[in-house]
Amino acid sequence: MTAGANGSLSDSLREKLLGIAEKHRELTDRLADPVIAADAARYRECAQEAAEVEEVAEAFAAYEKILRQLSDTAEMCESDDPEMRDLADAECRDLAEKEAEAAEGLKRLLVPRDPHDNANVFLEIRAGAGGDEAAIFAGDLLRAYTRYAEARGWRMEEVTSSDSEKGGFREMVVQVTGRGVYARLKYEAGVHRVQRVPATEAQGRIHTSTCTVAVLPEVREADVDINPADLRIDYYRASGSGGQHVNKTSSAVRITHNPTGIVVQCQDERSQHKNKDRAMSMLRSRMVKAQEERLAAERSEQRRDMVGSGERSEKIRTYNYPQNRVTDHRIGLTLHKLDQIMDGHGFDEIVDALIAHDQAALLGEL
Repeated sequence: MTAGANGSLSDSLREKLLGIAEKHRELTDRLADPVIAADAARYRECAQEAAEVEEVAEAFAAYEKILRQLSDTAEMCESDDPEMRDLADAECRDLAEKEAEAAEGLKRLLVPRDPHDNANVFLEIRAGAGGDEAAIFAGDLLRAYTRYAEARGWRMEEVTSSDSEKGGFREMVVQVTGRGVYARLKYEAGVHRVQRVPATEAQGRIHTSTCTVAVLPEVREADVDINPADLRIDYYRASGSGGQHVNKTSSAVRITHNPTGIVVQCQDERSQHKNKDRAMSMLRSRMVKAQEERLAAERSEQRRDMVGSGERSEKIRTYNYPQNRVTDHRIGLTLHKLDQIMDGHGFDEIVDALIAHDQAALLGEL
């Protein structure tokens, strides 16, 4: 049993990995240089660069070791001793499995990472088609996300909301903070369709309604240049939930970015200053997202807006209550555990499948 020089890796991938390994060696040598060690800024920059490639370099070194072991063991498969040959064949099979696993691990490490994956997010839920039932489902969806956030140890805070007279809300914006929030919640962006019998439906007919979800990564102030002269800032008295204080002071803030027409508002905090800070953070997130979508549209004229129009025909996921079924249409995944998902305990199964699908597509490109 013999192994190719590159194992399961293509020549181009191996060349890329050799380059990363060489870069890591050079950076390690530089860190050991007394001249660089004496310069705090240069040392910090070099250490950061080394840390960025260290995981790949170490994984590639481990992979190369397996290849060498496989090559050495393959020579023993040619032994004249039958017992030695059998042992070597078994060892080769074991090493071949390890080599394949290590190669897949290296490919995953080479998959480009979303720079926003570790960012906190602004999660926006809006009722779409379906009237009052859409608003009620928007409330149900928020509760599901709230329970999911609690299960993962994330923190969720309301930014602004617009309640519906019959229950639920027309619009809700919350800030979600925690580890890996955007990496998982970004897959919730789009149109969510619900099929169920409304409580007000006397004939027992199933109605179809929709909600749209937008997920905006929070960005640093330094990443977005906003000219104060381009802003219109309005202060007003908040309304809705939040206690009696909302009607006593003009603490709510609405900011309009005139060049783009983007409007954000925040009314959750008692402090006008805090509301303004959070509204500015949300404005930066929307501006970055808008810029990313403009760039993506230039690369692909067929790219759709993140949440579409909210029409019933547009959907990323369907929640069918009579059948206790959830279907994610992007990957064709169907789960008969709607009750668990709406209780916040089943989202990971959907998100994990979406992440695996994304990684497979990126690996295919590699």
